[in-house]
Order: sequence, then C-alpha cells, then structure tokens
Amino acid sequence: MTLKLGCIADDYTGASDLANTLTRAGLRTVQTIGVPADDLALPEVDAVVVSLKSRSIEASVAVARSREADKWLRGRGADHVLFKICSTFDSTDAGNIGPVMDALAGDAGDGIVLVTPAFPETRRTVYQGNLFVGHVPLNESPLKDHPLNPMHDANLVRVLARQSRRRIGLVDLATVVHGPEAVGHRLAELAGQGIGAAIVDAVFDADLSAIGAAALKSRVSVGASGIGLGLARALVAAGHVHSHSLAHHADAPVGGMAACLAGSCSQATLQQIAQAERIMPVLRLDAERLVAGAGETERALAWAVERLGRGPVLIASSAGPDQVGAVQAKHGREAAGHAIEQAMADLADGLVRTGVRRLIVAGGETSGAVVDRLNIPGFQVGREIAAGVPVLRAIGAETGDMLLALKSGNFGGPQFFADALGLMQ
Repeated sequence: MTLKLGCIADDYTGASDLANTLTRAGLRTVQTIGVPADDLALPEVDAVVVSLKSRSIEASVAVARSREADKWLRGRGADHVLFKICSTFDSTDAGNIGPVMDALAGDAGDGIVLVTPAFPETRRTVYQGNLFVGHVPLNESPLKDHPLNPMHDANLVRVLARQSRRRIGLVDLATVVHGPEAVGHRLAELAGQGIGAAIVDAVFDADLSAIGAAALKSRVSVGASGIGLGLARALVAAGHVHSHSLAHHADAPVGGMAACLAGSCSQATLQQIAQAERIMPVLRLDAERLVAGAGETERALAWAVERLGRGPVLIASSAGPDQVGAVQAKHGREAAGHAIEQAMADLADGLVRTGVRRLIVAGGETSGAVVDRLNIPGFQVGREIAAGVPVLRAIGAETGDMLLALKSGNFGGPQFFADALGLMQ
C-alpha cells in the first residue's frame, strides 16, 4: 500500500469528518483508531486518517503519539501529512496544536507550515487571521463556554503564537484569491523573515483549492477538513489520484438493534436530543450521580434493555453550561469529564453486549471513549449523514459487522439522530 495522503486527527469525530470529506472528493479513505497494527488488513486506499484522542491530553504525550502516527504514515509512502484539528481551533495556551505542529514540521524539515481551520461549508471562515463561527468571532460563539477548551480569542495568529516555539505570520485573503502561486510566494517571503508557520485566510470554498495546492508542495500542513478538501482536489487535479465513486458496501445494512449516546453539551446536540424525544425514548442522565458512581450507568442500561426490542433509544449525559459548571466546580473539570466519558463507554459496551449493532455517538470526547472501549481498530467510510458525519463500518471489530456514526458536538441539523438512523437501517 502506497499512500498519497496521510492524516493525523486529534480526535475521533474530527477524523470521521475528514475521512468523509476525502471520500466525497474521490479519495478511497480508511479511518484507523490509533496507529494500526501491522496485521490489520486494510483495503487499497489513497488516504489513511489515523485517529488519536490527543486534543486535551498532556502536550508531551500528544506529541509522542502524533510522531508515531507520522512515522507509520510516511513508512507507507505518504509524502504529505495533514495534522487535522478542530475547525474551532479547540486548544489552550499549553497546546496541543502548537507543540504537535512544531514536532511534525521539525521531523519533516519544513521551514514554514501552512495552517487554517477554515471550512466555509460548515460556516467556519478565517479573515485577517480571525476565526469566525457563522457570523460571529470565535470568542463570541458557544465555544467560549467549551467545558474543556474554552476559546476566548478569535485571532489565531495570537492563539498559535502562545503555543508554538515558531514565529507565526499571516497569509491574507487578498493573497489567497490570486491562487496557489501567490500563496506559495507569500509563504516564501514569510519564511525569509524567520516565520515558521502562517495562518491562512479562507472565506469561500474556492479558497480551499488554492490553499490545498500550495500546501501540497510542503510535507506538513495543519488544519480542519477544509484544507483536507483542498489537498484532495490538488491530488486529483495533478493526476496523483484517480477520483473514485463512493463504495456503498461501507454502509450496507447490518442486523441488530440501534441505540444513540450523547455526551456533548453543545447547543446543537442539546437541540438534537430535544427533537429525538419525538421519535424515540430518551433518558437524561444525572451528571452528579455519574461522577459519584452512584449506579447511574446500571440504571440506564437496565432502562435501555427494557426498550431496545421495540426500537432505538437515546441516552444522554448532555447538560447546559450551568449544570456542567456546577459539577466541574464540585469535582474538578478533568475528573468530572473523565468520569462521564468512562460512564458513557461503559454504557456503549453494555449496549453492544446486548445486541446493538448500529450505534450513534454525539460528542468528540465521548466518541473517543466509546470506540476505545469497543476496541475497534478502524472504519470504512460510507454515505454522509450530515456535513462532516459519515456512516462508518467497523473494520476488524470483535463484534463483527457494525455500523457507527461519530458526531462532533456542533455538527448536524436538528433531526440528526433521525437522519442517522434512516441511513443505518
């Protein structure tokens, strides 16, 4: 297997988003969970997205895991590696975007790294280095209340400079609209000034093509699925990849029951849970009891088992900012988050043991905990449920055939759970 594009994603839902984007652009793509074992049988592919759960862990550990993934990808022929981050640049001043970028660029020998989380299709744009979520700056969006990585600065030049050892510059929109050669020329100018990474503006879909073509001339880039789309287009345009239609085997029907788990506290997911109550039984967990270990997971599993024979169910640990803040204040942010993630993983394991073979999970950290517990080494990418969220068929799973959907908190429309179940019949 010789890869045309290697990707390292810092969480599992982001990896699914990217794998979906690459597949739509014509690249045969597989998403793996962690660095694959040598004996994992993978189909012939153009791109592999290695999923890591490294967004909110200690920076040194994130760096070590990312370098291991980079070594595996380059060992299979990938000349360019994209470090895939969230389109909302979720991070803190301690990392982990900057430290991982520094390490990968240093290993590759790149003088300057192109960085952009822009993805206009999902209403993430960058202008004059400032990230917008829809019509508002990042620091005015719901991300200001993110339970793990609250974002209080929309200027990505400043944000990345606080994390990285490299000097950070800007390639503005006026340059991007003149195409990949203009972007490349500006990057060379910045490198000559000692700049080691550059935030790149992107407001329109066409900007991604120019950015991808420019990025492909280096060995490392950093960004969200938008830059992945630009890279895929550049590979197809240059004849390095022949565009392939989506293989429908990836989401062919499977038997068994269906269930949904929601751990995200985003406004989008909270709305989706409210809509789901119209079509299926929904159990809202008590976060305080989950963290305290007061039998809440056992109660929830018993509740689900009673109802699964009649159709899908949804179990949610999601809560509003005030409730989340109260639990974090009492137990600590990291301890509370870890306890809830592990409780949701326990529930997923119990559901699968009872015969669930179609599982929908909302929330990046929740999805990571669930997939780790189920010990699924990889996925084939199927049809798109919502922008950035495909149906996934498990590869090498101990349970055999299984379909999943892993959704980042802010993704999908109000009817997401119904839409997902409809495609996973």
